[in-house]
Amino acid sequence: MFNNQRILVTGGTGSWGHELVRQLLQQSPKEIIVFSRGESAQVAMSREFEDARLTFVIGDIRDREALAAACRGVDYVFHLAALKHVPVCEDQPYEALKTNVIGTQNVIESAAASHVKKVIYISTDKAANPSNFYGMTKAIGEKLMVYANLLGSSTQFVTVRGGNVLGTNGSVVHLFMKQIRDKGEVRITDLKMTRFFLTLRDAITLLFKASEAAIGGEIFVMTMPTCRIVDLAEVLIEASGKAGVKIVETGTRPGEKIDEILMSDFESLSTVVYDSQYLVILPTLNIPELKDRYAGCEPVTFSSFSSGNNLMSKSQIRDILFRGGFLQ
Repeated sequence: MFNNQRILVTGGTGSWGHELVRQLLQQSPKEIIVFSRGESAQVAMSREFEDARLTFVIGDIRDREALAAACRGVDYVFHLAALKHVPVCEDQPYEALKTNVIGTQNVIESAAASHVKKVIYISTDKAANPSNFYGMTKAIGEKLMVYANLLGSSTQFVTVRGGNVLGTNGSVVHLFMKQIRDKGEVRITDLKMTRFFLTLRDAITLLFKASEAAIGGEIFVMTMPTCRIVDLAEVLIEASGKAGVKIVETGTRPGEKIDEILMSDFESLSTVVYDSQYLVILPTLNIPELKDRYAGCEPVTFSSFSSGNNLMSKSQIRDILFRGGFLQ
């Protein structure tokens, strides 16, 4: 799919972007353009990869002209750039709106104008029945991506929705390990809290699969494993070998859910099972090709996909942390 193609990655110096670029380079692309705001992160990434097929462009997705210039001659766009920390988006909603909503609109319009083949938008479980401003902006981003398929351009616009990815910037795993090491305690907002988790490498593999299969307008949902945050903390404490580490409950933050969902009750009415790793949410907008594409898929038999169900055991959590390179 990506052989001899030009690929633009917005927010490409972040954790997702870093692993995405690493795996894309193995697929013989013509050029990968990393579009992001951080000069230092781009320099560090350039020195790490040292690959002539990588081009780094300083820019912000809020800047329509810069984005339009970066899109010229591009075959595929992976749209990763976002403000993603829930408390930051709650405190500064105008900034979250400008990046996550207006920025996404800029990506859509720039890609369509440049006749990009396909745009893949990375969304989050927080977009399903959003309870915080971050989730709301990503939900609007999903709606914009679906609607973009009706603009009459040749570009296909696709959404992939996942949960928390272990080891990304600001990941709870890094935070807990630092708290264990420096403070001898782990701070959890609520001991009942559960989340979806996947390793970064597995997440990118699933992302490629959805990128290839999707035809535009659908939302691919990664069926990710789930765990209690307190179980994750206990596994990390045990692995540290440090005695006397306490778990401290601090109270939920504004907009924070106890359980996350990857698919809402309303979405279940138009969701089909694609395979063991994916659900596909079909839009309520009329896109006839989608009905034909997924006509052979069975509708889901459940009304919601919550992180409070099918929880991993501690040994399974340990396995996923080992696979992600967090435990020796």
